[in-house]
This record gives sequence, C-alpha cells and structure tokens, in this order.
Amino acid sequence: MRLPRHAPRTAALLAAATFALASFAQVLPQHSKSTSLGVVTCASSLCHGAVSPWKDSDILQNEYVTWSRVDKHATRAYAVLSSERSRAIAKNLGMKEPPDRARLCLDCHAFDPPPALRGARFKLEDGVSCEACHGPAGDWIERHAAAGATHADNVAHGLYPLDDPVAQAKLCLSCHFGDSERFVTHRMMGAGHPRMSFELDTFAATQPAHYVIDADWHRRKGEWDPVRVWAIGQALAAERILDVLLDPRRSRDGLFPELVVFDCNACHHPMSDARWTPRLGTSPGHIRLNDANLLMLRAIVRRVMDGDAAEGFVHRSLALRRAVSGDGGDAGEALRAMREELDGVVRAISAHRFTPSDLRAMLASLVEEGLAGGYHDYAGAEQATMAIASLLDYLARHGLLRDVRAANGALDRLYAAVKDDERYRPERFRDALGALRTEVLR
Repeated sequence: MRLPRHAPRTAALLAAATFALASFAQVLPQHSKSTSLGVVTCASSLCHGAVSPWKDSDILQNEYVTWSRVDKHATRAYAVLSSERSRAIAKNLGMKEPPDRARLCLDCHAFDPPPALRGARFKLEDGVSCEACHGPAGDWIERHAAAGATHADNVAHGLYPLDDPVAQAKLCLSCHFGDSERFVTHRMMGAGHPRMSFELDTFAATQPAHYVIDADWHRRKGEWDPVRVWAIGQALAAERILDVLLDPRRSRDGLFPELVVFDCNACHHPMSDARWTPRLGTSPGHIRLNDANLLMLRAIVRRVMDGDAAEGFVHRSLALRRAVSGDGGDAGEALRAMREELDGVVRAISAHRFTPSDLRAMLASLVEEGLAGGYHDYAGAEQATMAIASLLDYLARHGLLRDVRAANGALDRLYAAVKDDERYRPERFRDALGALRTEVLR
C-alpha cells in the first residue's frame, strides 16, 4: 500500500531547493562520529515499542514492533549472511572471514559502525537497524523527546533527514547500489550475489510503513511529494553509475571495465539470440551502458526544465551512450559533462511542483519511449514499469484516471513482461505498452 498523498504546502515548496542543497552535504549514518546506542534504546513500550498505535499521539509509537516483525531490514538482513548461499558467495570470492563477520557484507546487511562508536547495548545482529537509517542516536535521543523539540533541531544534532528526498535517495542508494565505500560489483554477482534492482518510490511504498504522513507530519517537516521522490531517485541513481565510471579505483577490474554498470543482457543471452538492433544507438557487439535511469530522466527533464535545456539533456544522454560504447566521442568528457549536469537536474526537480499535467505528460513520454524501442534492454523496461506504476497510482488516488480497472490490467501485463530478466522479450513489453496506451492514455 502506498503512502498517503496530501496537498503540498507553499512554504515547503519555496524551501525545497534550499533544503535539497543542504542535503548534498548531509553525513550518512554510517559516516557519523556519534555513538550508536542500539535498537533496544527505542524499544520501550513508552517510546516506539507499543504493540499497537497510540490514540491521539502525533506518532504511532509502535515503530519498533513494525520494524522488528515485518521489515526485511531488521534481523533477517543480518541472518541471511549465515545462509548456505552467503557462505558459498564468500567462498567463491576467497574471503577469509565468514560473511556474518566480513565488513564487505556487514556494511549493507547490518549497521556496522566502528567498535569505538558502539554503545553498551548495541548489537550487530539487529541488522539494518533504526540508527542505520535515522542516524546514531547518541547526540539526539534525549533531545528528540523533550518538550518543544523541533525536527530541525534534531537534524542539527545528528538525526538523519529522511523527510528530504535527496537525503533519502542518497542513503537508500548507498546500499541498494553502492557508494565510494560499499558497492556490489560484477565480481560479487559472478560469485552468486543477486542482481541489484532498485527504484526509490516503489521500494519505499512496498515497505511496511512505520509512520503516517498526516497534517502533523507536514507541520513539522514540510511537503512530501512521491513523484518528486521518484524523480530524484532516478537522478541520483544515474549519478551513482557515472561516479563508478569516473572513479579509477572502481571503474576497472583487471583489463575489463566494472561491468556491473553495463546492461547485463547485452552479454548474458544465448549466442543464437540476436539482441542487437539499430534502435539501441550503438554498433553490434559493443557493450552498452545501463542508462535506464537516464531514460527515465528524459521524461522528467522535459517537465522541470525549459525546452532547450531539456532537449540538450536528451541529446547528451544519447551521446553518452555512444561514447561509452566506443561509437564516437570522448567517453571521459561525456561522462564528466553529464555528471555535472545531473546536480542541476536534482536541484530543478527539488524546486518543481509536479502537476497532474506533468504526470500525464511523463506517463505518455515513458510509453512512447518504449514503443520507439527505447526499452530493448531489460533494465530500462524494469525501471519504466516501476515508474509507470508510480504515476498511475498517484493519478488513480487523486481521481484522475477514467478507468482504474483498465489501468490495473495494463499494469499487470507490464509486470508480467518483466517478471523474469532471463526470459525478457522486448517485443512482449512493447505489446504491453501499446495496450496501455490504447486502454489508459487514449
């Protein structure tokens, strides 16, 4: 079930761009110098450990119970490191430590602060714990419950601002894709690690919510726009891919580039299955950049930037694909130019108030991109499916779809077409997009 949608507040809109700029410098929880106290500190029935929500409380008070019982980030994230598959991955990688004690695994499957910053009640076995997302609590836990405490004051003392979509995207992507210190490589996937698949709004909406975005939430924290969350998530995911390619420490693995940022299915398919088509924009046999997030951004920038700037972005994204594949142009120059531009795209998205017209236009653009052959690669189709689902959901919840049943049926066909990446067929996905255009966008 998705988060509740509420009308945006003008004051929050005016502050959005400034807040987004501040979030660029926000310290991620794993880099904090504060002491981590452990989830037991939050688990009292008088704090966040109530069995059921409190009546007339501004917060639910049962956040710990929701997290510990049904959230996959909890102890199960750590427990999976003791599985047979995890041990096999570690063995294949030649790791000296078991996965439940190796930093390579713990950095994402648990909250793993330095031992000197672990309080007496901290437990690594708690997995991706409260402090992994909300920040080590040593400097703010007493303040946040005090009379007159404000959210801004809590953030100033180390609470991580998950209400800001830029900060949220940075944190989520640091595990679900990687950052300068932790990163799921092609070598790790070759050893048996699952393929990383992530889209911020979809994954956030499918998590068991331990909060409610209501009038009190808006009063304390400002506006929440799930469409903006989706758009910012796309921009920051694209930035992370370019960061890998631009970082000489991570962009190569021996003689090869770091293959995890390229399209998997360009290589992983039977030789008898000819996957190349002129629509891909590269020559046959050339490895293709996984630019699925940039494909999504083409639809977004046309609504948040002026016409010339938006078309310039589209042109440069196509040029980047060709340059990285070796089909013309300087790849390093194209990467640096796009990486610099993406920071401006994030700021433009943060300051933009998305309207129903924007949503319909982006939805139509995503569909037309696919019908023109833009989602020949699985990653693009997967991202497009989640994006279309998010946009349709928002339109349906606001009574802006004529036929919700038809939209759900069309969406089911899209999901069926991307259910299995190893059996993905672009023509089947285009057929599903065509049905969606006919039944929903007519």
